[in-house]
Amino acid sequence: MATSLFDLTGRRALITGSSQGIGLALAQGLAQAGAMVLLNGRDREKLARAAEAVPGAGILPFDVTDHAAARAAVDGHEEAHGPIDILVNNAGVQHRAPLDEFPSDDFERLLRTNIASVFNVGQACARHMIGRGRGKIINIASVNAVLARPSIAPYTATKGAVVNLTKGMATDWARHGLNCNAIAPGYIETPLNAALIDDPAFNDWLIKRTPAGRWGHAEEIAGACVFLASEAASFVNGHTLYVDGGVTASL
Repeated sequence: MATSLFDLTGRRALITGSSQGIGLALAQGLAQAGAMVLLNGRDREKLARAAEAVPGAGILPFDVTDHAAARAAVDGHEEAHGPIDILVNNAGVQHRAPLDEFPSDDFERLLRTNIASVFNVGQACARHMIGRGRGKIINIASVNAVLARPSIAPYTATKGAVVNLTKGMATDWARHGLNCNAIAPGYIETPLNAALIDDPAFNDWLIKRTPAGRWGHAEEIAGACVFLASEAASFVNGHTLYVDGGVTASL
């Protein structure tokens, strides 16, 4: 009984930004739980290479920052291949600079990629999920939704918005049978954090700052994603699950 609660056999999951890093690890975790996985990104060749690491994976290339493209891709897949039962909004970018010198075009890029994409793909999938009376939407936020540090103020703003948009999704869509939640990873060893990993001073600070005493690994996010995508989370809505080694629990 307990194991069957987490069984995703027969469900199809779309994971945005899943050609590498956390997105690819989430795709692998969902596939291991039985889901049929769709990888998303803009680079078709990169997606095809990533799909080789996920048993049975398909690819659905489109630009998540383009509302019309997202809707067309989701509608087209639903019509041709059937339901997208699980959506993981993982696509995201980072740019580090002092706030008083932060380039406006990079600020706009963060807004489009980190928050507008959650609306674009979330709405496109929810339109179909609502009609079926069920669906799982999982948005990837960050500990920086509630914690700031120098040089990432716009990123912090976007991840705070992801948490609050998740609450709004749950408030609007839970009545239709959807479960809308977020995962807030801590500091994870990924290409997005390469500059921090290569910085000895930051690396030393982070290890001391994190109660677990280390960086997290991308695959350690997958269990939380499987839980929120499964029937085990049938009455969980509007929640943000922190997977951060204790960073948000400690001063």
